[in-house]
Amino acid sequence: MHPLEVLRRPLVTEKSTALSAQAKYVFEVALGANKRQVKEAVERAFNVGVVKVNVMNMHAERRRAGRRLFYTSPWKKAVVTLKPGDKITLFEGV
Repeated sequence: MHPLEVLRRPLVTEKSTALSAQAKYVFEVALGANKRQVKEAVERAFNVGVVKVNVMNMHAERRRAGRRLFYTSPWKKAVVTLKPGDKITLFEGV
């Protein structure tokens, strides 16, 4: 998998915004991606140093629309910790 195909989108929530003060950033990543691939993709895409990567599998959730029940797609989330002094400007002003 090409390193730049690993990152799907940044996740901007209240919790992820609070984590950015600690130099931690949250991304939705490809289902087949591992920690090593996520680290390489973030370093190449944003030109920063990565110290640690935590990856979580988010399971499919059951949703309802009227009488119909369906499941959302499963996805993968990664929390990336950067080296002290580094930051990603993509999240500034969000």
